[in-house]
This record gives sequence, C-alpha cells and structure tokens, in this order.
Amino acid sequence: MATPPQQSKPLRLYQAWKGNNRFFCGGRFIFGPDVSSLFLSTFLIAGPSITFCCQIIIKILKYEKLDMSEHVVHHPILGLPVLIVTLVITISDLMFLFMTSSRDPGIVPRNTRPPEVDEGFSVTTPSVEWISGRTPHLRIPRTKDVIVNGFSVKVKYCDTCMLYRPPRASHCSVCNNCVQKFDHHCPWVGQCIGLRNYRFFCLFISTSTFLCIYVFTFSWLNIITERNHYHNSVWKSMKGEVLSLVLIVYTFIIVWFVGGLTVFHFYLMSTNQTTYENFRYRYDKKENPYNKGFWGNFKDVFFSKTPPSMHDFRSLVIEEIVEAGSGSYTPNIGMDVMRPKEKIDIELGSKLSMDGNLSIPSILQNLDYSSIEDSANVKGRREDDGLDPFAFPVAQKPASHAPKHSMQKSYDEYGFSGDERASEGSDGSVKDDQVLQST
Repeated sequence: MATPPQQSKPLRLYQAWKGNNRFFCGGRFIFGPDVSSLFLSTFLIAGPSITFCCQIIIKILKYEKLDMSEHVVHHPILGLPVLIVTLVITISDLMFLFMTSSRDPGIVPRNTRPPEVDEGFSVTTPSVEWISGRTPHLRIPRTKDVIVNGFSVKVKYCDTCMLYRPPRASHCSVCNNCVQKFDHHCPWVGQCIGLRNYRFFCLFISTSTFLCIYVFTFSWLNIITERNHYHNSVWKSMKGEVLSLVLIVYTFIIVWFVGGLTVFHFYLMSTNQTTYENFRYRYDKKENPYNKGFWGNFKDVFFSKTPPSMHDFRSLVIEEIVEAGSGSYTPNIGMDVMRPKEKIDIELGSKLSMDGNLSIPSILQNLDYSSIEDSANVKGRREDDGLDPFAFPVAQKPASHAPKHSMQKSYDEYGFSGDERASEGSDGSVKDDQVLQST
C-alpha cells in the first residue's frame, strides 16, 4: 500500500504546543489552562482598592467645600498622599500578578523519543523499577543519580516528556509540562510557579499583603478621626463611615490568606526550598544541597539574573499533515521498525530466556520465515501505519483473531499501566489552598 501523500505546513511553536497552556498576542504571552481565574484575582484586588480611592476622593472634595465655607483649613486623614500611595501599590500589585501569570515559568523542552539504549543501560542507580511501556526493546531506569554541589540527588524519568527531569524539576499535571524548580501550580494566578516567575510571585503576594494592611490601617484611622463629627462616638462613626467598615472587614479576612502565604514563602526562601519539596519533607532527614545561607538564598531569589526561556514560542516549526481523503496516517518519527522475522526471534528468545534460560529449539531455528514475512507484508504495513510507538495507547476493540502485539506483551509484563503513566505528574501539583491550610 502506497504511503499517503503529505505536505508540510509551517506553524509557530505555540500553535503546535503539546501542553495545556493558552497563548495570547501571537504567542508572546503564555498562561495556564485556568487563566480565567486571573480575572477573579484582579477583581479581588482592584475592587476594594478602587472603592478606597473613591472614598478618599469624596473626602477630599468634602473638606474642600468646608474650607471654602468656614474659611478654616481641615486636614483629613484620607488625603491626596494616601490616594497616591494607594494607586502606586495597587498598580504594582496588578503588574506583579500579570508578570507572574503571563510568562514562561521555566518549561523544560520535551524529547521526541526516549533516551538512547546506551544511556539507559549505563546509568548506575539502585532503583530496580524500569520503564518499557512505549518501547518494548528499550528499558529505562525510573530514576538516576546526579551530583549537585557535592551531594547525590535523584532525578526521575518523565514518561510524558520522555526525559530525565533536571534537579528540582517536576511535571505539572494541570499544565502538562515539566517545570524547572517547580514550586506549585497556583490557581489564583492561573500558572505554574517555577524558576522564571517565582520572584514575581513573591512580590505579588507581598504587595497584596501590604495593600491589605495599608487599607485596613487607614480605614480605622478614618473612623477614629471622623468621630468628632459623630459626637465623639466610635460606634456612630462606624455607622456613618460604612465604606471604611466594609473595607476593614474585607481586608481583615483576606490578610490571613495572603499574609500567611507570604510568611510561608519567606520561610521557604530563607531555607532555599520549594513548596513541593517542603510538602514532601525532602530535606527533613538530609542536608539541603541548595542552601546558600539566609542572605545568599534571598539574593538568589531577588537579585540574581532570571535565566532565559528555553522556548521561542514564535519560532517556526514544520508539521506534517495528510491530504484529505487519504485516510489516517501517522508520520514517521525516526524509529526503526523491526522486520517480522526479527520480531519473532526476539519474542521467542526473550520469552524462553525468562522461562529458565532455555535455548530456542533447533526446529524453530531452522524454520524458513520467508513465507511468513511475505504473507505479513500487507498486514504488517497496516499495523505499522496505525501504530505509533510513542503515542499514548488508545482503547480499541481488538479483533478476536488478531494476535497479541509484542509491545502489549512487554507492557503487561512489566506491570506499567496507562493510568500509572498518566498519573506520573499528578503528584507535582501543590495548590495554594493546601499551603494556606498548612499555615
């Protein structure tokens, strides 16, 4: 059967992206799949701030009229300086929120195929768990050891990205990417927090905490100073200054969340840990190889150069597509396909060797496979055309007379199911709600 005709279609990298991210402005901004939560966070910040600013403007206009009528200069606590500071803090907070949410957190590029066989077998690791779900003739250790600052650190193999994750990296199940120095996936900013945006995340939560304290303080000061107009009664002043009372209640509630999160992350920064490592008790019983001391850790977060992104989302890539009417087709991704005779030899040899290291009977060794190979050419092509060794297995109803494929045999033999492979990165997502509960 002839190979279906193909044509190359140039695309931008963000248009052919395999993760769950969402791109805007032609790939210039990258967000998580839950980017809609960014609007909620913006409203929770900007809403009370705008209300506070409106209250200040009303106070300024009110006292200007009193000054003109009574010819006496009044100095309200909610004046122009408070308005300017409020606007500066609010704009800074929203800017840090956007910079956290809209940039690459440190996504690790995926591999198009698993590591080479030599690499997989040359790794010295005490792990006895091996991966062979996608390539039956290739066994890859689940973990391997690398040296970081003189300490031995285990790095894990990612089935989705088909690579050994860099130290401190983890796979986010929400965004479906491996992220460098993965901290957690924050649903409030709709993005992973990693190596390239952790600094802006800390500035965001710190500014939010300061904004809450600032509004809370001046709202109380406004109620106290305005009691002179309510017969020196704080209770009557609270009834008269309803906006200040609402802002006091709101900021008091919010500050426990963002304030607790800020304190927790300042502790993590001082010890050079990530949320993921802290929740896993990674350094409770061993020394942290990344700890540079208190000031060294803060300098590493706020005063170090942000590494460039490992992706150019606007770069051109080539995607092979099949012309209409040619049927389904999977493009060749560069993997060598075994001939039927080689498959039979390997299957028989591996199975017999596992059953007590038995040798292949001579009658099978001398068997002529040429007729089998010729009769299986058409069927083999169909199977090869429809089978992508690197694609996730799709549940299909098998024919009752079809033999079990060697890949499926190896897949079951090592006990690694598709659910386990899909849940590989599910433990990498730590939510802010869990952080807040712990604090």
